[in-house]
Amino acid sequence: MRKLIYSMGVSLDGYIAGPDGDIGWSAPDEQLHRFHNEQMREIGTHLCGRGLYEAMLYWETAEENPSAPEHELEFARIWKQIPRIVFSSSLEHVVGNARLVKDGLAEEVARLKAQPGKDLAVGGAGLASTLIGLDLIDEYRLFVSPVVLGGGTPYFAALDRRMDLELLETRTFDSRVVYFRYRPV
Repeated sequence: MRKLIYSMGVSLDGYIAGPDGDIGWSAPDEQLHRFHNEQMREIGTHLCGRGLYEAMLYWETAEENPSAPEHELEFARIWKQIPRIVFSSSLEHVVGNARLVKDGLAEEVARLKAQPGKDLAVGGAGLASTLIGLDLIDEYRLFVSPVVLGGGTPYFAALDRRMDLELLETRTFDSRVVYFRYRPV
């Protein structure tokens, strides 16, 4: 059975975006970007909501930028190869290596998890919070930046129950970002 991994950059106070939607504080340096590249190579399918899908459209044409650093071009090549499933009731179509699903989230994710292959990833707080509520997330990967935002979009939306986690791995990067990998117990 494939794992479903929720991985995002997060502020020290638990937000993936500031009150105004700003995510500039979480831009990875080269070392962290290369680590993200390694992790993305392990993903078989990426699940997105509308917001993340639209933000990640940048990577569809990133290779056309001759001044982009090699680690970003590498990410673009990896990203474009990974099949993406976009869960949205408001989009009419998607581009690139993506498929649109308008309903049946729990059934679709359960079906994907039961298939053989590389692990699944989800990014974006809205879709992830729904999947957390359905107990479908198997692993949490947080890249904690040394910044306090004071509000915004939380990594974990309000839960109706306690969730105990087991720490599997930590790593500190030169940029002072600390990586934590957990699984539910």
